[in-house]
Amino acid sequence: MTKNEVFDNLRQILFAVIMAFIMIESVVATYKIPSGSMEDTLLVGDFITANKFVYGARLTFLDYRLPAISYPQQGDIVIFIPPHTPMKYIKRCIAVGGDTLEIINKNVYVNGEEYKLPKTGKYLDRVIKPRGIRGENSFDNFGPYVIPKDMFFMMGDNRDNSYDSRAWGPVAKESILGKAMIIHWSWSDDAYPSPEITMTDPLSVPRVFVYNAVHFFDKVRWSRLFTVLN
Repeated sequence: MTKNEVFDNLRQILFAVIMAFIMIESVVATYKIPSGSMEDTLLVGDFITANKFVYGARLTFLDYRLPAISYPQQGDIVIFIPPHTPMKYIKRCIAVGGDTLEIINKNVYVNGEEYKLPKTGKYLDRVIKPRGIRGENSFDNFGPYVIPKDMFFMMGDNRDNSYDSRAWGPVAKESILGKAMIIHWSWSDDAYPSPEITMTDPLSVPRVFVYNAVHFFDKVRWSRLFTVLN
């Protein structure tokens, strides 16, 4: 192989790596669901693919954000950074800038119309939390509240077990990262919890590997794979 051929091959490989990096940065991303705040739409151990491009992806290596095709709409499942922490959250967009939101005895109303809980959502607490003695909001009785311009009100589908905009307020459009599209993998530790990995036990890692291999078909939630989110 000549030097020119080697150079051409290296250039093609480098180009492919750069294009793959740009695609990961600007088009799609994957996220693992760490908590039950979106049950039963999303379960702990679900891995989702998100569309970053539609809301205007951040190109971190250039410190630049691509123009958005659209912004979150009511009902979208959105990945974002909330105002109180740099961690990434995933919730459902309930209302957008200019909307008036009110929660009355757990029932959510947007611009006077009831926004019903999705079929895969749930309430776990039958007790309705009243307002405070001075009329302060509670999670079950909230507002009316007008969503500020270019802001989005997010709530979990597991309404009684979700730390969301009812606590820390709406999310700015600059903090929106992507739209959840599909569950591409789902792994459960409920029925067959994996052994603990410890620094003091060098065999704990291969033990977990073997255990998960043995119970692989039991731990994968096969029915959830490739589920389109809506």
